[in-house]
Amino acid sequence: MTAKAGITRILRSRRTWLWSGLVLVGACLAVLALDQIFPPPIEKARSGSVLVADTNGIPLRAFPTEEGRWRLRADISRTDPLFIEALIGVEDERFRSHWGVDLLAVIRASGQAVSRGRVVSGASTITMQTARLLEPRPRTLGSKLIEMLRAVQIERRLSKDEILELYLTLTPYGGNLEGIRAASWAYFGREPDRLTDEQIALLLALPQSPEVRRPDLRPKNAIAARGRLLDRMVELELIPASRAEDARALPLPGRNAFPGHAWHASELIRSAAFKTDATSHGMPLKDVRSTIDAGLQASMEKLLEETVRQLEPSVQLSAIVVETETRAVRALVGSAQRERPGGWIDLTSAPRSPGSTLKPFIYGLAFDDGQALPDTFIQDLPARFNTYRPENFDRSFRGQVRISDALQHSLNVPAVLALDRIGPERFASSLELAGVPIRIHGTSTRDPGLALALGGIGMTAQDLAVLYAGLGEGGLMNPLNWTEADVARQSTKPAQRFMSSTSASELIDILKNAPTPSGRMPASLTQNAPEIAFKTGTSYGFRDAWAAGVARGYAVVIWVGRADGAPRPGETGRKAALPILFSAFDRVANELAPSGHADDRLMSEATTDPKFAMTRFSRRDDPPMILFPPENAVLMQKRADRDDRGFVLAGRGEGELSWYVDGRPVVKDAAGAPVWVPDGPGFYRLSAVDRNGRESRVGVRVQAFN
Repeated sequence: MTAKAGITRILRSRRTWLWSGLVLVGACLAVLALDQIFPPPIEKARSGSVLVADTNGIPLRAFPTEEGRWRLRADISRTDPLFIEALIGVEDERFRSHWGVDLLAVIRASGQAVSRGRVVSGASTITMQTARLLEPRPRTLGSKLIEMLRAVQIERRLSKDEILELYLTLTPYGGNLEGIRAASWAYFGREPDRLTDEQIALLLALPQSPEVRRPDLRPKNAIAARGRLLDRMVELELIPASRAEDARALPLPGRNAFPGHAWHASELIRSAAFKTDATSHGMPLKDVRSTIDAGLQASMEKLLEETVRQLEPSVQLSAIVVETETRAVRALVGSAQRERPGGWIDLTSAPRSPGSTLKPFIYGLAFDDGQALPDTFIQDLPARFNTYRPENFDRSFRGQVRISDALQHSLNVPAVLALDRIGPERFASSLELAGVPIRIHGTSTRDPGLALALGGIGMTAQDLAVLYAGLGEGGLMNPLNWTEADVARQSTKPAQRFMSSTSASELIDILKNAPTPSGRMPASLTQNAPEIAFKTGTSYGFRDAWAAGVARGYAVVIWVGRADGAPRPGETGRKAALPILFSAFDRVANELAPSGHADDRLMSEATTDPKFAMTRFSRRDDPPMILFPPENAVLMQKRADRDDRGFVLAGRGEGELSWYVDGRPVVKDAAGAPVWVPDGPGFYRLSAVDRNGRESRVGVRVQAFN
């Protein structure tokens, strides 16, 4: 061979290797490209049922998929380790070492099929079975090859534990059950974190023929299959033979209902999780850990159910309990009984007239403005505000009263006077900033008016819970939190201040001294009883009865009424709702350890008087008030031939008052007091005019005596 021929051969060899390398690289790139273009539908399989748990992880309610299937996301850390070990031993003993396809198993199965002329054993790995569950196909050789390719793709994307979780989420267990958690809840009524031997065997046997071996429909087949899996567990040296025999003798389980507690609360919590938590195809990436306390929730549901049984069939109750410091909803009962009218409706979300429950917040703004203090006197007298003329519930008036008494006894006219002073627009905007939407009905403009003071607004029990929880936390307003994730997020956000902590403390002091319901001793006379700062409310026409309160770091709101809004004559907030509020606080004290945060702090805060606070409270546009003589008074005057010093006129208004009798000015004495000496018996018209020209008049009669 010449040198030239040798060089030519070398060059040809190098070209061959180069082209081969290029082809191999091209093939690899093509495979990688196809892998990216046609990935396995892993994310699609992660959608499924939602399980809402309480703050301690206790399941509250499970929700099926839109197709009506139960598919709960599996969690290896919460699955019995013996089950995992048995699953790998039975289904795929080299699961931890292969790359999706077990070549040794393929060779073994192929050899058995060739030698015996039929399929003796399978070669499907857990990963290949997962691929088949993701994309069901007819059992053909082509489908098997696709499963192998998909298995390799899955192994590239997921860890072994993640593959197991995906498999245990999708595995069929008969009927509408998918995944080990759904099966464990359906047949054992619990999570699969601690399973007995017979339970493990049954859960291993069912996926192999889910419809044929269903324990609720085909118990004989289920018992036989369970026995074979127990024998297999003995062969794998997972359990001794004696344990297998004991397990074989145990009866099959029945079908259990999925958790269905906190019916309305769980629905709200699921919706909240969808809005804030990371989701995959409309399903939270993990179980929703709510703020609900399962013990308190059950206790509140029992309380309302027992109470509503004593009422007419048309009545419903709702309640919400909120921790003031975190705004975590610890219990919510949307209706007392689902069998009653409106029972399927979450009545804590239904807008209703709040009655007098907003009065504390009106006075709180007045305190902040320095316009009033708890001891400030305010008028409880007939008053007209253009066409609006409020009346007290009992249609009587008490004259001059302190604001603290006006609030404790829920007097209407003083509350309207206070709202008129601070302005209904400002009050409405303060509610909006606090996170409470304004729903005004019955007016052409939808503008806020003075009727807000007496419940002229649509508000839900959840809205009131926001306000009263804020009152219990020193006037700071935050939205309600439904999940533990919400609590963590909100802790980093600033709160909206509705009123000062001083004003909130003063209101708490006033409200906790309000008259307790009939049959209840004051908290000061009862050992360990919570001092409840509460306010009741009754809407127009007796349609809604309310009671809202704060004590020991919790706020509670109770509503009583009919779901259709029909009136219940005579049923007031104090009569119908307040006793339930006190019973609810009893249950809060029993079920939850008192946090002692907000309430204790507010009770101990020293109050300071706002500067320039008035001792008497009146409207800015009020005319002067004539104190003496009153309207239609009969004054006795001495006869003309006897000495008469006259009558000293008295009144109150802005600045010094000018007095007139029948249009003639009244002369003042040496001390500056207006003294009127009547010309004789008869009828007179007295007028008092302030410095702004506003006038008040009274008519009196003068009679002579000896």
